[in-house]
Amino acid sequence: MKPSDASDPERPAEGDGLPVEAGDGHRFRLLARRPEAPVAALLWLPALGVAARHYLPFAEALTRHGIAVFVHEWRGHGSSDRRAGHDSDWGYRELLDHDLPASLAAMRTQAPGLPRIVGGHSLGGQLAACLLGLDSAAASRLWLVASGAPYWSAFPRPRRWLLPLAYRFLPWLAERRGALPGRTIGFGGTEARGVMRDWARTGLSGRYAGAGMGRDLEAALGTVTAEVDAVLCADDWLAPRSSLDFLLGKMRPAGLRCARLDAAALGTQADHFAWMRRPEAVARALAAGSDQPSA
Repeated sequence: MKPSDASDPERPAEGDGLPVEAGDGHRFRLLARRPEAPVAALLWLPALGVAARHYLPFAEALTRHGIAVFVHEWRGHGSSDRRAGHDSDWGYRELLDHDLPASLAAMRTQAPGLPRIVGGHSLGGQLAACLLGLDSAAASRLWLVASGAPYWSAFPRPRRWLLPLAYRFLPWLAERRGALPGRTIGFGGTEARGVMRDWARTGLSGRYAGAGMGRDLEAALGTVTAEVDAVLCADDWLAPRSSLDFLLGKMRPAGLRCARLDAAALGTQADHFAWMRRPEAVARALAAGSDQPSA
């Protein structure tokens, strides 16, 4: 379901990464890997509950294709100075209004003049799309890996019938415990109650929204016209093609390339997380797609 220590609270060494402070005072580090002569800069958003450091092999693979990579750290994980609990909560509003703009600004400072890409894995891909909707100047390309909307009806049978139960149970559990105990149940990490409520709302309704946000995320997604490169893992039941198509249907991409990689192509299991340990094929597919004209 996830990397074995995806929500390990151990923080990176103090000198690892660029220090970033969000508008509300949240502090974290933006991990960076840069080639000698970069041709583009990527802001990469992790999956739910996965610390940024787990994407360093992927970042290093992309540098071999000339991409400078900046890996965002989700609030509550890794180098973040916050931890979710009864007295510490947040949702999509804090992630989209405070944290992601701060990482984007840091990347712009560190990689001036380069074409910009935003992308992510799973939830990271969804929020990368939302970021583009809220800030059309953020990037000209969107990269999605093992990502798609969690809307229950966008999933094939028979699993789709179980999803509404999960979307009701997990926020309830997070409310009871102060935060989702992801490491205990095998899904996500120690996740804030607000994040789980916002995520579950999309899972049940198919619509993106952030509690307390003054902007309409559904309308914002409808303005996204970036070039999109997507990678699907052949045996990934958490992000099937139907869920990707549902997410893409909210946007108006100028061009779309989608690669479906099986176990033979990946050199490992073609599931939601195994590619992170063998990221070369995914990096190659994304880099190759960005060099091609739109289909």
